[in-house]
Amino acid sequence: MKKVLVLEDESSIRSFIVINLRRAGYEVVEAETGEEALEKLKQHTDVRVALLDIMLPGIDGFEVCRRIRATNAAIGIIMLTARTQEMDKVTGLMTGADDYVTKPFSPAELTARVDALMRRSGGASVDVGEIEQPPFLLNTRNRTLEKNGQRIKLTQVEYSIMKMFMENPGKALSREEILDLVWGHDYFGELKIVDVNIRRLRLKIEDNATNPIYITTIWGYGYKWGF
Repeated sequence: MKKVLVLEDESSIRSFIVINLRRAGYEVVEAETGEEALEKLKQHTDVRVALLDIMLPGIDGFEVCRRIRATNAAIGIIMLTARTQEMDKVTGLMTGADDYVTKPFSPAELTARVDALMRRSGGASVDVGEIEQPPFLLNTRNRTLEKNGQRIKLTQVEYSIMKMFMENPGKALSREEILDLVWGHDYFGELKIVDVNIRRLRLKIEDNATNPIYITTIWGYGYKWGF
């Protein structure tokens, strides 16, 4: 069964999330603190998506996200943010989260976000082969990226963005196109998630992220893979 970790210290919100995920067919692992969540992930190595609240007793959701990403690039991570905390969204994505859901949220929105990440983390589409555009080599079987022979650790969303760009070299892609291609047509979120994920990806692949040469910005439109 598809397994999800839910980290939320407020029992009423956690129960709401758990009930709706179970109705959608997911097995749920619950945690009230960041420390408990990290321990549960060690015990349940088959968790494919983690929902992390930010404001927690002890270590917060950002730190939990950082620690997960230090050892696991494959798991999908969704941050639960308050509507008024705009910077939390950017901070969460920059620390390694794939997506965020703003409270209050509907059951349909929550399950749609989890479904989308679950599809990516499960590798629903199986490719065989490689895309080589020096200095990059994208292995579509193992879902890995190398630059000059050195492995670059990517999250599932970052891998999907790289694959999209390398399949469309030299083509200007709008933010809306990128959102549809990577997150799917049924995604509920904002265009901002595209910009933040590309900023994070540039930090990993560019020689100088402030002067990118591989992923270039088309002002007022979107981005282009600069080959």
